[in-house]
Amino acid sequence: MIQVLDATLREGEQTPGVYFDNHIKLAIANLLDQIGVDIIESGHPIVTAEIYDAVKTIANKGFNSTIGAHSRSVKKDVEAALECGVDFLGIFYCVSDERLNGVFKKDLNQAIEQISDVIQFAKKEKPNLIIRYTPEDTVRSSFENVVKAATGAVKAGADVISIADTTGFMVPGTKNNFYDYVINLRAALKENGCEPKIAVHCHNDKGLALANALDGYRAGADIIDATVLGIGERAGIVDLAELLVVLTTNFGVEKFDLAKLPELYKLVSKHSGIPVSQNYPIIGENAFTHCAGVHTHAAAKNPMHYESLNPELVNRERKFSLDHMSGIASIKFALKILDITDLLPEEELQILEEVKKIGQRGRTVELSEIPLIVDSIKHSKHFYKKTK
Repeated sequence: MIQVLDATLREGEQTPGVYFDNHIKLAIANLLDQIGVDIIESGHPIVTAEIYDAVKTIANKGFNSTIGAHSRSVKKDVEAALECGVDFLGIFYCVSDERLNGVFKKDLNQAIEQISDVIQFAKKEKPNLIIRYTPEDTVRSSFENVVKAATGAVKAGADVISIADTTGFMVPGTKNNFYDYVINLRAALKENGCEPKIAVHCHNDKGLALANALDGYRAGADIIDATVLGIGERAGIVDLAELLVVLTTNFGVEKFDLAKLPELYKLVSKHSGIPVSQNYPIIGENAFTHCAGVHTHAAAKNPMHYESLNPELVNRERKFSLDHMSGIASIKFALKILDITDLLPEEELQILEEVKKIGQRGRTVELSEIPLIVDSIKHSKHFYKKTK
């Protein structure tokens, strides 16, 4: 069964200007746990004392989700994470030739030795610790380097190897795709006597993070990383809501409480300062709002004419927008909701005309405005008769 790792509290805080106070981090973790996220990556404890405290608090809260932390391939990072009491540790080290030669000033064997030493240290300190090793910028590194480093990591005790598309480089259907990469890496590791879980960490620089993650999933990836609102470095990573909904509705994964998503997104949006755009899938204001007359007429009779997702699944409601695109079906539907039944056909048409005028001024008509429009039309009609 596929596992989902949420990195909102770690990757998410790498979004410029985003920081969550510790009580908000705990609230976010609580909702993630209720939703049923498998792994919550709660932060990189060595970065600040506040992050250390937050990771420790979350790790000791007793959540059903596995609580994880982030770490460089450095023993002091591992020690800090273990002090916090996490059960999952993500260790990263890039093994591209460019990074080895230009930044680390090490050859591949020296890098593998450092990675292996740190993993062995972590396993010795906590034998049941789940360790993920990530060759940062995996997909642009030499495949041979990745296989050698991953093999060394698994033999040292790593349980998971993460394929990181650190720059959003991969594109489904091209020679650089996640499906082939997952298949090829798993096969290469198996030849070396290693069968770890495979994770995919997909950045969204080209808007393809979810597509790439699903490409990896179809190839047998065991873990997919995501964040709320897709926040993270630059354009972020896979959006959690989109991932969970697709896994549930298209791949038959039935273990997530999707009804909690709107509450989670509202909380993260408020405290990250990142608004949810109106046309955002699943969570956005317009995600289940029908507008054009043809759409509303058909959707009022059978929503599936213009929906592939039931809004109730994510605790949302279907709406019909009233503006310049509306037709008489939209007006009739609104009147039915409001239980306004004493109007003549010509009065309904007058309401439609008024709604269209308001829409042309650049705004929608709220449902609560309809009784006011009705009253205005009736009063105008009465006044006209009286003065005539």
